Amino acid sequence: MALITKFWGLDLLAGFFGLILIVYLYVTRNFNYWTKRGVRQIPPVPFFGSFKEIILQRKFPGHFFRDWYEEYRPLPYVGFYVLDKPFLLVRDPELVKSILVKDANYFQDKHLTANANDTLSSANLFLIKNPAWKYVRSKLTPVYTAGRLKKMFGLMLDVCQDLDTFLESQKLNGPGGVLEMKDLAAKFTTDLIATTAYGIKANSLNNPDAEFRKHGKRIFVFNTYRGYEFLAMFFAPQFVKLLNIQFFHKESTKFLREALWGTLLERQKSGIKRPDLIDLLIELRKNQPEEEKKIFEFDGDNLVAQAAVFFTGGFETSSTVISFCLYELATHPEVQDKLREEIKRVLEENSGKITYDMMVTGMPYLDAVISEVMRFYPPLPYLDRVASYDYKIPGSDVILEKGTPVLIPMLGFHFDEDYFPDPFRFNPDNFSEENKRARKPGVYMPFGDGPHLCIGNESSTSPNLISL
Repeated sequence: MALITKFWGLDLLAGFFGLILIVYLYVTRNFNYWTKRGVRQIPPVPFFGSFKEIILQRKFPGHFFRDWYEEYRPLPYVGFYVLDKPFLLVRDPELVKSILVKDANYFQDKHLTANANDTLSSANLFLIKNPAWKYVRSKLTPVYTAGRLKKMFGLMLDVCQDLDTFLESQKLNGPGGVLEMKDLAAKFTTDLIATTAYGIKANSLNNPDAEFRKHGKRIFVFNTYRGYEFLAMFFAPQFVKLLNIQFFHKESTKFLREALWGTLLERQKSGIKRPDLIDLLIELRKNQPEEEKKIFEFDGDNLVAQAAVFFTGGFETSSTVISFCLYELATHPEVQDKLREEIKRVLEENSGKITYDMMVTGMPYLDAVISEVMRFYPPLPYLDRVASYDYKIPGSDVILEKGTPVLIPMLGFHFDEDYFPDPFRFNPDNFSEENKRARKPGVYMPFGDGPHLCIGNESSTSPNLISL
């Protein structure tokens, strides 16, 4: 005798469809979250939410968010779902400034999350959560001051000389010469970061098997599985621990530990002082008060984590900007000619010497070219925050509940013709002083804004300027 019907087969079929119904109801339980709050939402589908194209890796997230930015104008914000989790996409510059700057205390952390078992990721400044983030940020800020960067400038020039020597050895004069610029830029910035952060001569330009370059490539290798790891870290942190996702793999973690501690112990033993990250970490480890160690202790892998993020964030971001900049200069010879004239003129005025002050303030067109490159190719095409407390959106009755992720589509702002006329045309004049003054705040932020403004925005720009 069957339990529901007269036949076991029908009972099994009913149970199967009943189970499907239960699963369906569970995964769609939040799909009217935004509608109930009077917020327009991007239609979700079961199991994927609004994220089907990204989960199936059919579209790059930055371009996907840019499409939403255009599709839902002129709305100030729109709701969407990652799996069954409600997110808010913000496309109003005033609200962006409120979230990132004015009301930043309501959005103290990024949604981006690392595995707690991967200390080099979870303890570094880019991924650490508050209150430790605020403490670590305040302690690391001195390494990025103008004074310290100015002292590092000589180290950067030494690497530039290595680059010049390498290019001469390639015998590229005349037509037909071919050079893979992304790889060359990555080697250059790897050597630059190795010397300014670790005090090590990596020699990536001359040695294709250099350890720093090898591990840098390994960290940013991209395949289908690695793509899902990054998606989980950015959008579905509940899977990070469950699947034991690691940003730094074991071999890279081992190498970075050995590189830091080898340099740090040798520096302490020799008493040599250099204006780099290692010296600052030595000072922090040596002089940290006991009571502050309860917040965050500068020792062990917590120290390695800061050097690791300086390396990975520095070389990949700068090398990408450099290679895209060279591409745009090659395809826009009129921009290249104008930039070359500015560089030649400034060098003549400085008797052929490259100085830090000259790089920072003496070449406005070079700065405009770099800024336009980062408009086209921002280091991160979107910014993320998560509500630390319930937050009432200004000018509305909408309450963002604590724990709600907020996403800011930078590519959408960067290609909005309301802020950048003819946005798909490469035009450094977008960043003339006149145009910068006239532009609405909150629409160009390649390094973020507010308390979470990238701590290395000045040091990230220096390699781009000096290499060109």
